[in-house]
Amino acid sequence: MDSSQKPALGARNFPTAEQEARTLQPHPNYDAPGSAYRLAFDDSEFLLRQELRPVRMQLELLKPEMIQQEQGIKSTIVMFGSARIPSREGAQNLLDGARLGGEPEAIRRAEMQLRMSHYYEEARRFAGIVTTVSSERGKPIYVVTGGGPGIMEAGNRGAYEAGGKSVGLNIVLPHEQNPNPYITPELCFRFHYFALRKMHFLMRSIALVCFPGGFGTLDELFETMTLIQTGKSRRRPILLFGRDFWTRLINFDLLIETGMISPGDEKLFHFVESAEEAWGLLETTYEI
Repeated sequence: MDSSQKPALGARNFPTAEQEARTLQPHPNYDAPGSAYRLAFDDSEFLLRQELRPVRMQLELLKPEMIQQEQGIKSTIVMFGSARIPSREGAQNLLDGARLGGEPEAIRRAEMQLRMSHYYEEARRFAGIVTTVSSERGKPIYVVTGGGPGIMEAGNRGAYEAGGKSVGLNIVLPHEQNPNPYITPELCFRFHYFALRKMHFLMRSIALVCFPGGFGTLDELFETMTLIQTGKSRRRPILLFGRDFWTRLINFDLLIETGMISPGDEKLFHFVESAEEAWGLLETTYEI
């Protein structure tokens, strides 16, 4: 036998599932809707049955995990914050439009958005610093966001503008959340289960950076602090951008005073005001 025709020692003994699914020929009597003849792993109606929820949860854990391993992603920084905070340019355009309309309440809201846009720009700058400096030092750290607009967009945008990759963990919502345009396409994931999405936020993270936000941001922040406080997760920096916002929103002193948390629990997080201050705190924690 010619050497070119000899099988390799490591040749597969069986076709792959992908090959099998692609080469199957339809059967005229058994491929109609409702037939049980389809391969189980190629049958979307079967996979979407209620009883298959445990399998779907496994798939949502495995797919992002395997792809991030293949992409060599080991360390991440998670950036949380409101989807409603626009860029400075976008906020200024909204304010200009509101002033043309002349409605006082619309102008007031637009002025507040312009003030809050400061956080978009800080998130964008912080993501750029993380991406640039960690790459230059040969220890790449990847920005991870929830994949949507606002602060999430700012995080992915900062990494994109710095020439790096970033991750977006989108979630299916009743009002569809579209991925922002700055996520690295091969790292743009979509989740059905909030719990699995939260796991992927934290599995590779070396820090959590929280900008002002609403219910979703608070949910993610307090879940992370609870996991660290209870010892279910290793301690890592939690940085809250904007002391004034967070201390007006949450009375941490009251929690200590009433015994709802222990003295020292307030040290689970740090307030920061700028991208440089946030990066400086990370440099004191890790050898980056």
